[in-house]
Amino acid sequence: MKGILSTVDTCESSFTPLVVIELAQDVKEETKEWLKSRIISPKKDGGAQLLFRPLLNKYEKETLENQNLYLVGASNIRLLLGAEAVGLVKECTDGAMRAFTYRTRHNFKGFHGNNDDFLTMAECQFIIKHELENLRARDEKMIPGYPQAKLYPGKSLMRRLLTSGIVTQVFPLHDTEALKKLEDTWYTRFALKYQPIDSIRGYFGETIALYFGFLEYFTFALIPMAVIGLPYYLFVWEDYDKYVIFASFNLIWSTVILEVWKRGCANMTYRWGTLVMKRQFEEPRPGFHGVLGINSVTGREEPVYSSYKRQLRTYLVSLPFVCLCLYFSLYVMMIYFDMEDWALSLHEDSGSEWTSLLLYVPSIVYAIVIEIMNRLYRYAAEFLTSWENHRLESAYQNHLVLKVLVFNFLNCFASLFYIAFVLKDMKLLRQSLATLLITSQILNQVVESLLPYWLQRKYCARVKRKVRALKSDVDTTLYEQVLLEKEMGTYLGTFDDYLELFLQFGYVSLFSCVYPLAAAFAVLNNFTEVNSDALKMCRVFKRPFSEPSASIGVWQLAFETMSVISVVTNCALIGMSPQVNAVFPESKTDLVLIVVAVEELGLQGSFTIGYY
Repeated sequence: MKGILSTVDTCESSFTPLVVIELAQDVKEETKEWLKSRIISPKKDGGAQLLFRPLLNKYEKETLENQNLYLVGASNIRLLLGAEAVGLVKECTDGAMRAFTYRTRHNFKGFHGNNDDFLTMAECQFIIKHELENLRARDEKMIPGYPQAKLYPGKSLMRRLLTSGIVTQVFPLHDTEALKKLEDTWYTRFALKYQPIDSIRGYFGETIALYFGFLEYFTFALIPMAVIGLPYYLFVWEDYDKYVIFASFNLIWSTVILEVWKRGCANMTYRWGTLVMKRQFEEPRPGFHGVLGINSVTGREEPVYSSYKRQLRTYLVSLPFVCLCLYFSLYVMMIYFDMEDWALSLHEDSGSEWTSLLLYVPSIVYAIVIEIMNRLYRYAAEFLTSWENHRLESAYQNHLVLKVLVFNFLNCFASLFYIAFVLKDMKLLRQSLATLLITSQILNQVVESLLPYWLQRKYCARVKRKVRALKSDVDTTLYEQVLLEKEMGTYLGTFDDYLELFLQFGYVSLFSCVYPLAAAFAVLNNFTEVNSDALKMCRVFKRPFSEPSASIGVWQLAFETMSVISVVTNCALIGMSPQVNAVFPESKTDLVLIVVAVEELGLQGSFTIGYY
């Protein structure tokens, strides 16, 4: 492999740009030259052996506004060697999935010569990101021109440049032709059809494709609930207590759908090669800091931070703060119930149509307050988790997910549990569930997709007017594309998207037996969510780097936990129903024992399905 690398050309003047690096405006020339040298130098000399050039040549700089923007690409051979280095798994001609190697490249399906389409563009950009992040300091003690930006052997140069503010951002470019084809088959023609998941994976990578695959699967899984719920809602509209049959179906549904998804997900990721792909050694996250020391596993010099100090920060600061936020959420909930009592008493005194509409105002206001509190708490949770100084990105994400899920669960569902099991008011439970579900869906659509899209459209129009006003003789197509994309918002991952589905799953699986239309509203929302999220990925945010994934990660556990809570909740609701109570008019003890037995059967059934 070293012999092959030595023949790879890094001096091509024209190449397909895959990644953009933006430097700060005041970066010194010696720093630029040093960075260029490290990127194009051969691997044996500690370089990345990639292709690199400024966005504007010296003639274009005289005409167009100079930006510190640089384009990075790679030759086809270099990308194939990079695919071997990152451990990409591809299908062989015999149908088996194996780790790709350059020497055995002709044994892989779809490889003909050094064809350009063997690797997807998402894979090519992932390889370049990997190579840039693995540019490491050798003998340098500091970044040239910046003595305060210290380096030590083995430190990732790109991460140090980003944390020092010398590099402001690194992002992959869109392929305008491929993007247009993807949009045509994905969301521009509104129709009830399956999404092109393989095409999404080829363009955005496995992590994004798995999210859209799960969104599609979850939407179709909701349809049986919606079909059963609609007539159930119409025929027993005024009888709030006849929910036993629907609760029983709900109990089975919430258990089965996650296990079916798990199998479908495994089939999909095996076909993509990520299920059997070896995990790369995880580097310290960019925000991690500590005293310089030796990593006992790798032997490299890197920052070391005491786990004891991290635990002190977690248990003495973060945990009390989360508990305080949970208490505040419950306090706001009690204010909501005071508002409900006020609206009800006003309606009983007046009895007018206006006061009947006023009955919905407390729930709507409370739903908006919940959304605001969720978003504010998210910022606080991110700050605290970052301050805890976790070494690995996976540990950071796990702690962040735990903090956010605990608060969101209590904030969104505490009032419903209180109404169901303390007040035992099924009419109010139905009204509250409907208002919370519908209001949260409308707010999410506006805040996450429509508003960013409108702002992006305004910015695009300004940039196009600015480029046209230059009246340049040079081709400004690429210049305009890079200028537009560099100002787009950065897609921060699938966290918020999965969180929205998690809360929706909770609304449907926990209490939809008293409001059977919940699944129908969720289906309608998700059909528009597919299109709005697709629009968001293609037109609102920068293209994210591909990340190989074998599953939906910690979110599978989160949904399974919600499923267990759903089993317990629905069994409790069944036990409270007048129909079941009528069967045991004398002995409440028998009723409790039977409900507990059904609950245990439901939980055992879910674990058995998961095992097989």
